[in-house]
Amino acid sequence: MMCDFSASRHEGCDVSLDGQVCRASGVLCDRRVPQKLKSKFYRTAIRLTMLYGTECWPTKTRHVQQLSVAEMRMLRWFCGHTRRDRLRNEAIRERVGVAPIEEKLTQHRFRWFGHVQRTPPEVPVHSGVLKYVDKVKRCRDRPKLTWGESVKRDLKDWDISEELALDRSAWRLAINVPEP
Repeated sequence: MMCDFSASRHEGCDVSLDGQVCRASGVLCDRRVPQKLKSKFYRTAIRLTMLYGTECWPTKTRHVQQLSVAEMRMLRWFCGHTRRDRLRNEAIRERVGVAPIEEKLTQHRFRWFGHVQRTPPEVPVHSGVLKYVDKVKRCRDRPKLTWGESVKRDLKDWDISEELALDRSAWRLAINVPEP
């Protein structure tokens, strides 16, 4: 399998590839590097880079789909498999020992929500993020989904109450997504 992160392939970009990406591809492309080390490198460097700043996004299903496709392409790539091998995503995740990026995205959002909930009410971030008016028609250019609505959706999906965020240790246990 050929390494896809070459400088010649990405010459037209604004991003310089002589830095972090080339070092990452050197670790992930090398067949001499053990699979366990590659998965640890992915969890500590690549996935955190992919999820940087996502705790503040009002994520749509399109965003989650793009992230999960990028994650699976990366995992298949450094495992040495292609889509033609017809391996299920769960089998590759289990082999690498990585939780789905959708769950980690939600965990990051919940972690930020817990920080905001525990701040005093007079802090600007507390009042700016959590105070919103329902049943108000949004302007034409405004997004249809707000951050608060996406957090409410996730709280409902995970069956967690907002009041649990005030207790930091219980909140961390409730939102934890273990690696397989």
